[in-house]
Amino acid sequence: MQRIYEPENLMEAELLLGMLASEGVTATLQGRDLIGGTGELPALGLLGLAVADDHARYARELIDAYNAASPFEGDEPDSYPDVLEC
Repeated sequence: MQRIYEPENLMEAELLLGMLASEGVTATLQGRDLIGGTGELPALGLLGLAVADDHARYARELIDAYNAASPFEGDEPDSYPDVLEC
């Protein structure tokens, strides 16, 4: 197993686990149980996605494509959360 990515939070981790699974890559989330210790433990590096050695390269490519993606033009919402329009 290789640790291939450190998601920012649990939501991103779960999203990436689902995306990888849909592409046939079995991944495990390391550190899920440590989230409750935030404040006592360092905030960064708790979560990590790990895959089998033979799927590591493909999984990294998928995650890189996910991180490089942007919305289609015209697909952006009219307003954004936490933005006050006056």
